[in-house]
Formats: sequence, structure tokens, C-alpha cells
Amino acid sequence: MSATAPDTLASLSRAPFNLAPDDIAWVRRTLAGLSTTDRIGQLMLYATFGDDPGTVRSIMATRPGGIHRFMGPNLAQGLEATRIALEESEIPPLVSGDLEGGPMSFPFMVPVPNQLAMAACGDPDLTAEIATMLASEARVLGFNWSFTPVVDINARFRAAAVGTRSYGSDLETVVSHAVAYVRALQASGVAASVKHWPGDGFDERDQHLLTSINPLAFEEWETLSGHAFRKTIEAGVLTVMAAHIALPSWQRRMGGTDSDRWLYEPASLSRRLTTDLLRGHLGFNGLVVSDATPMAGLTGWADRATAVPLAIEAGCDVFLFPVEGVDARLMEEGLRTGRLSEARLEEACLRVLALKAALGLHRRPVSERIATLDEARATLASPAHVAKSETIARRSVTLVKQQEGLLPLQPARYPRVVVIGDYPEPLMPIMPRRSYEPFLGVLREAGFDVREYDQASLPTPADTDLIIYLLGGEATIAATGHGIDWGRLHGGGFRGSMIRFWAEIPTVMVSFGQPYLLNDAPQLGTYVNAYTVQAPWQRAVARKLLGQEAWEGVSPVDPFCGDPSARFSGPFPVRG
Repeated sequence: MSATAPDTLASLSRAPFNLAPDDIAWVRRTLAGLSTTDRIGQLMLYATFGDDPGTVRSIMATRPGGIHRFMGPNLAQGLEATRIALEESEIPPLVSGDLEGGPMSFPFMVPVPNQLAMAACGDPDLTAEIATMLASEARVLGFNWSFTPVVDINARFRAAAVGTRSYGSDLETVVSHAVAYVRALQASGVAASVKHWPGDGFDERDQHLLTSINPLAFEEWETLSGHAFRKTIEAGVLTVMAAHIALPSWQRRMGGTDSDRWLYEPASLSRRLTTDLLRGHLGFNGLVVSDATPMAGLTGWADRATAVPLAIEAGCDVFLFPVEGVDARLMEEGLRTGRLSEARLEEACLRVLALKAALGLHRRPVSERIATLDEARATLASPAHVAKSETIARRSVTLVKQQEGLLPLQPARYPRVVVIGDYPEPLMPIMPRRSYEPFLGVLREAGFDVREYDQASLPTPADTDLIIYLLGGEATIAATGHGIDWGRLHGGGFRGSMIRFWAEIPTVMVSFGQPYLLNDAPQLGTYVNAYTVQAPWQRAVARKLLGQEAWEGVSPVDPFCGDPSARFSGPFPVRG
């Protein structure tokens, strides 16, 4: 062992690992039995897109520390692929997922909203209940680690990658919900990971596309992003995700000047940010995982041969989404050339093993780490879980503003309805394509004559009593912005983008995603934020528009985007 190994081993008895002597002994023995190649393997967490058994076997043959599962739509195939990973690992693997809810939800799990919808309920205890429910379903699928919660502060409404993934723009709301989530998820046997260190939401750009910047002065960072991370660390979060985000104010404290490029280095590759600030200043003693390494925030900063060993040397313990057959070799090469030290490799491997021990993976057979198909079907989307999901939908949907006299919608007043829908594309091909049928079904059942918008025959007051815009698109990663694409909605390109109906025909707009669409429609009279396109939220919106349920959600952000004109509602026509 290296000279620093005893200190690292001793730290494993402290928070957040809190390992007993027997667990530390297992970590020590396991590390001693690993070759250099195997130690490097423990730092690798590969992505699996879909459920191909051959792909999983190929990855597990490299003896990685774990895999990240993007499961396909077939439950049986998904379980089998994960089971293969568990059975073919001598050391129990970490099985991670982006269990964020919203667009990341699997079709066979209970519908869980994104974080912004949870914040709109205004109840951290309810967030804890959802985390417990989510963990119970995740465990039967073999997951033991979730890259949640997001503790970014939604400070810039144009920050497309944050949006609905955040608990909002109020610091204490973010902290109270994040702490509740971390404690509940980990009490249920799934490790949490707060992200995106050192804090997103203050740069309108996206680290998927470039190395973004947290521009806060350090004193302000301490009271905002730093405070959110500190409180979740104090709550015992096991892991932190180091993002491809710079924090130049800290780098200046470390001696950097405007002539130093490293002022803007991403945290994933910065020892000053990930070791000195996160571990030294904030006192984090858990595991650090890099954000996904194919992201341009990393690949645009350094070449692969530099970035791979540097991520570990800088303080990351897990290298997320390596290139199979390439990055492990680059890590070994970095070890030979001195870019990666033996001490850091050993320290990172110790923390990976410590996380596995903290989760009890080394004490449980495969049969206790993943369910059978019948067991999974009995747990996933159970009636009790679905009922809880419906409760959250009812409590989160937010009426932002309404045209006086328009609501509730009644078929006697508005019999002929035209729906203009922007149907969200799935984030990945393996994810299900969603429609607005749950919403439309409630309207049709209530007696409305609903037809879809036809750009060849534009609605007029003579043939249309009501227009409803249904807009999807939750927080959008790898995008340069977000908003209403009027040309796509109306068709007709440039001319279609200038059409507005609400001065002539009563109109309602519903966002099943980003809460900031009034920025592109400030004169609109009636606007609803539902936050997520999942079926319970669609039905809840429809029932509330019909007056069957009260409006309960409270916006966790400023839906008017700082525009005072957006607060007005007309006057526009209503039907008597």
C-alpha cells in the first residue's frame, strides 16, 4: 500500500461511509488482491444503452467497478441484462442510473416527476416519500446508485440544461428538498450523488456542449452553490458528481490570474476544485464521480490521453462512461508517464470499494441485489405507488395566470376545441415516445369536440371556440436554449411563426416541461405549468381546467421571467 493508504482506510470509519471494522477489513483485503489493471478497472463505470446481453458481457469482461443502466422498454430483458452484469462480477458492481424522473423514467416504473414538480408541491416530506418509493422500485431492478439529486440553483431562466431538473431558484427550497431526498434515498439502500459540482444554473450555456462557468464571486458562491453542497454533505450524501464546470473565483484564491487558462478548467479535471475545495474546504469524505466524460465540457478542454488520468489525479474516484478498449489503456499509460500517481489510483480504488461496502453489496448474494421478474412486477408501479404519483400530480400543477371568465372550461361554452401540440422527442431512441392522449381523453370524455391543428385550414372564431397549446420539453441537455418554436408549432415557416390566435379566439397554453414559456408569449391570457409530460400530470391538468380539482401548485421559479408585462391577462375574448 502507498504511504497515504492508512489515512484513507482510517477515514472510511467516518461519515459518509461509516464502515464497521469488518467492512474496512473487506476493503483492505479486496484491494490487496487487485492488480494494477484491476484497480484501474474498479474506477470505470461504463454506460449500457439498452439491454443487449452481448454488450453487457463484453463490458463485464473488462472487470469494471460498475455499469450505468439506460434500460430499454422491456422489463424482462432489462432485468436479465442487469443480472448478467451482477453474476459475471467477482467484486459486486455498482449499478447506477439517472433516476431523475420525468423524461428519464422507465415505462415499467411508477411515473415520478422531475425535481421542479416536486418543489411545486412545497413539501420536503413528500419529496422524501417519493425518494423512498423510487428507491424501492430501483432496487428490484438492480440499481444501487442514483445520480440524484440535482442541487443546482435555477438562477438563469435560459439555462436549458437545468430547468425542470432543479428544485427551483430559491436556495432554501433547493436545500430542504435535496436534504430530504438524500436522507430518504440512502436510508432505502440506494446511494445518492449530488450534482453538478461546483454548481450549475448561473451560466446559460450547457456543459454538454462546452466547459461552462459558475461566475459567482467566491463569497457569493459560499452562500449559494457552496451552501447547497455543504448541507447535503452534512446530511451524509455518499457521492458527489464533479461536473465540467469552472469556478474561476476559487481559482483566483488559489493564485490564478486572468492570464492563466486554468482559471476556467472544469471541476472534473481540477485538483483545486475537486480536492482542495470540495474535500479540503467543505470536508467531503465520500466518493467523487466525474460527470459523463464524452461531454464536450471535458473533450473540448483536453485531449483524451491527458483527460483520462487527469480526472483521477485531480480527485475523481470514478471515471464515468469511458470508451471501451481505450480509456483503461490511457489510464495505465498515464500511470507509467506520471500523469497519474499510484497513491491516487489506490485512494480512488479504496473509495470505490468503500461505497460498495457502505451499501452492503459484499454481504449480499445476487438474489438479494436484483428481483425476479415476478417480484419486479409485484413492486413496480404498484397501486399504492401509482396513487402517490397521482397525489403529486394533483399537488404540483400550477396555474400561473388566467384570463378572467375563461375557466373553468365547459363544453357548453367551448364545444369546438383545436389543440396545437409540440410533441417532445424522447431523449434517447430506447426511451418511449409520449403523446398527449391522456389529456385529450379527459376532454373528449367531458364532451368536447377536439381536433388537431391543421396549418392548411387555420382556426377562426367561426369554427373554433377554444385553442389549447400543449407544449412538452423538460430540461433539455445538449441544447443551446429553449423556448417556443412558433414556426414548428404553426407550420408555414417564417409566416407561421408570426401567427397568434388569442386576440381572436379564447386560448390556454399548458407547458408540460420548461416553466418559462411565457417569455415567448407574455401577452397570452391563460397559462399553466405542469412541469412533466407524464400521464398523471396530463390528466391532472385537464381535470383542473374543467374545474374538477383545485389548483394547488406554487411555482418554485419566476414563471414571468422578470417581465412585468407577462403578468397581465388580456383583455381577450371569452365565451359566455
